[in-house]
Amino acid sequence: MMRGRVVIAGVASAIALSACAGKEPQTNLINGKVKFTDECSRCHTLARANATGVVGPNLDAAFAQSKADGLGQSTIEGIVHQWILHPNRNPQMDPATGKSAAQMPAGIFKGEDARDVAAYVASAAAEGGKDSGRLANVGAQKAQGTATEKNGTLDIPVAQAGLAFKFADATAQAGNVKVTAQNPQTTGHNIAIEGNGVDQKGEVVTKGGTSTVSVDLKPGTYTFYCSVPGHREGGMVGKLTVK
Repeated sequence: MMRGRVVIAGVASAIALSACAGKEPQTNLINGKVKFTDECSRCHTLARANATGVVGPNLDAAFAQSKADGLGQSTIEGIVHQWILHPNRNPQMDPATGKSAAQMPAGIFKGEDARDVAAYVASAAAEGGKDSGRLANVGAQKAQGTATEKNGTLDIPVAQAGLAFKFADATAQAGNVKVTAQNPQTTGHNIAIEGNGVDQKGEVVTKGGTSTVSVDLKPGTYTFYCSVPGHREGGMVGKLTVK
């Protein structure tokens, strides 16, 4: 989504001047966080939103130095808003990793949604701590607990938002096991299993679809994960223990 801090200094002055021309529209941080979680957390890291994406720039790292240097939140909001409306089509370097960052799709947000996302990112980037109040209940989810195989089926659903499965780990009995992962998100995910000679990947699904693999498991330790590029690295991975 964003291009990192490499161009911040170049546009900050223009944004600051335009902000003086009139009062900025009211923004809704809750809507901004929801929209960011739904569309941006797949690619970007933003700690306050529990976003752990790795294929786009790390937004905490991108704005850390700018905030330390005293760049105002309203100016950062304007910069982010311009990035959303006019994404750069040329490859950019992620300042956190030094690698080429993924390109943000054009038109991902418009109107009030674009302003709300920009306002939330500006308020949260490089701030540390956690969101409070109503904002605390919005954002990407983290995997928790253990999924347990029942009658030959092991269900490991995708979380409602963010790069995470619902469960952090799983257990199963040895034998033939059908592993399923229903995905409620618009972002594509799948279920994959590897270890002890097993290397199986289910179909990538969206919007309530279920990814499935059938595997013959021996006692030991395996890994379940999403094989979509960047998703495993972003946190969609866990340990499967077979007894």
